Amino acid sequence: MEDLKEKKLELRKKIEKKLNTLSRDDVRKKLKRIENQLFEFPNFVEAATALLYLHRAHEVDSRHILKRCKQIAKEIVLPLFNSSSNGVQIFKVNNMNTDLKTGPGNVLEPDPDRCKPVNIGDIDIAIIPGIAFDEKGARLGDGSGHYDRFIPKLPPTARKVAVALEEQITSSIPMESHDKHVDIIITDKRIIYKI
Repeated sequence: MEDLKEKKLELRKKIEKKLNTLSRDDVRKKLKRIENQLFEFPNFVEAATALLYLHRAHEVDSRHILKRCKQIAKEIVLPLFNSSSNGVQIFKVNNMNTDLKTGPGNVLEPDPDRCKPVNIGDIDIAIIPGIAFDEKGARLGDGSGHYDRFIPKLPPTARKVAVALEEQITSSIPMESHDKHVDIIITDKRIIYKI
């Protein structure tokens, strides 16, 4: 168990180092290609309710995706993780400027006083963040376990899709029994369907 935790930590550092070597211009171009592929992806196009995320360090920057969703009037829902009970609530966000507040770790999150709760069963597609992925759909997150606990709560019909720079794809992810996979990964170069 400790050995797996150490391997995960090493892999996070390796991916972070890789990402830090990319120029801002390269990252911007790669993010634009990911965004374009996502907005052409049939499951995303057809989804009435899309769960997105507010990115953390070394996850694909979600700001332009969220902005573009608002431009095409796609309903955006975001998770609010409650660390004290390991729970999650889903909220519809209408205005990215007024409906968010700063939460733990100085990360933006939906403001429950301004946002309407949404039933998790209404989610058609879930865009799942991560630091690294492999071609089997294995995912390495930030270590909080939020998404590993959240993914099983999603409706079975909801596609679990990750967005990642090609540099975040690795040969294999060290997995523990509680770690969860995604169905599809959209990178700046390809779309990977879980093997």
